[in-house]
Amino acid sequence: MKQVVLPHRLVEQILGHVLTSPSQEVCGLVGAIDGAAVSTYPVNNVSPEPDCRFEMDPSQQIAAMRVMRDAGESLFAIYHSHPQGPPAPSAVDVSLAGYPDALSLIVSLADRSVPEVRGYYVRRGQIEEVRLQMPD
Repeated sequence: MKQVVLPHRLVEQILGHVLTSPSQEVCGLVGAIDGAAVSTYPVNNVSPEPDCRFEMDPSQQIAAMRVMRDAGESLFAIYHSHPQGPPAPSAVDVSLAGYPDALSLIVSLADRSVPEVRGYYVRRGQIEEVRLQMPD
């Protein structure tokens, strides 16, 4: 299983964002410099069904990508939460995955006292789980 490094401080930022709306899917982007994750970019979920699906606000997503580019960053990951479900890509997540080189980070709040974060690459309908290393 491939290993991916995701600094603990970024995981904390993602969890902080997810916990602002624990009953809805929350989403955002992670930027990287030279392949190392360095920044998070929360993006509003504009899905008409935010309790079970995410759709990034297009203007916020474009703005975040612009800030990333201007900072010399590339897209490292797209994150979202599953308020009730497991930390695994749903059929909808797989069908809508549009960035095959970006890691898909999923945070499960099924047990809110212990959120679970897992990472996957979703390419052409195929799911590859990765082992997340979260150093301090």
